[in-house]
Amino acid sequence: MNTLGLSLIMRMGCICTRESLNINGVKYNVKEHLGEGGFSTVNLVQSPRNKKLYAVKKIICHSIEDQKLALQEIEYYKKLKHPNIIELIDSTFKGSADIVVNITSEVYMVLPYYNRGTLHDYLGLKSLSKDYMSTKEILRIFLGICDGVKYLHNFKPEPLAHRDLKTSNVCLSDDMTPVIMDLGSMAPAKVQVCGSQDAQKLQDIAAERCSMPYRAPELFNVESYCVIDERTDIWSLGCILYAMCYFKSPFDIIYERGDSVALAVLSGNVTFPVEAPFPQDLHELILYILKINPSERPYIYSVTERAQTLSNRLDNIV
Repeated sequence: MNTLGLSLIMRMGCICTRESLNINGVKYNVKEHLGEGGFSTVNLVQSPRNKKLYAVKKIICHSIEDQKLALQEIEYYKKLKHPNIIELIDSTFKGSADIVVNITSEVYMVLPYYNRGTLHDYLGLKSLSKDYMSTKEILRIFLGICDGVKYLHNFKPEPLAHRDLKTSNVCLSDDMTPVIMDLGSMAPAKVQVCGSQDAQKLQDIAAERCSMPYRAPELFNVESYCVIDERTDIWSLGCILYAMCYFKSPFDIIYERGDSVALAVLSGNVTFPVEAPFPQDLHELILYILKINPSERPYIYSVTERAQTLSNRLDNIV
């Protein structure tokens, strides 16, 4: 991805600076430089006015296209209002990018700071001692993520797809409410692919913006004539649900080994540990979601209904 994964905004360090940022007349003191990647940096900042901590994402745009994508991300933030989707507190941009004369512009986004970090961070800590989450807690968090995804998929006038759902793009609030973040890959959900050129273009965009261990099969090998829809996100949800059970996506280990994630994903071979501390119903829910053929994959309403039914069943067990 060209922009830095927002999971970096959750890391606590010890680098203190006296740098400050002025965004639309509001001053923020930079407390820590948290990381960078591609053309983005993320800083932890504090407002001298209310002493609250925020995360400021800065994107350096080297072309009009870069600038357009960054400003589009801001527009999505402004349009979307849901408790399970991160809010944009403020934003601005400076300059005008022009690749011909090597002029860059800068886009700034002020976002909430989540002290608990991301779901990825949380699972990483639990994996150290194999401290499995309870099925009930897994489903509670999963249903919260699904609520945010349902809002996107039902958005008017046009359904939206996040296109990069993963554990590191889900923050956890103080009460463990999941909050979806990083809208840099978001796009209209339905994409009509007409010919090999369209297919290659979409495949290249997916390779750049969609994290491989959570990427839907149809985005690895885009057919020349097809319709890609919001069910790319459903595949990612299945990977997230698996990760909440076993700390990593079913394709993370393959990715870490350097083997072909594309081949593993397209094979559809999802296995579970032999000594699984979870009910068969939860495994079946994961397999119900992770259908290779997108036309067989459920929509978000069916996923939510089945997950809620399982959660209710657990409530009734004495």
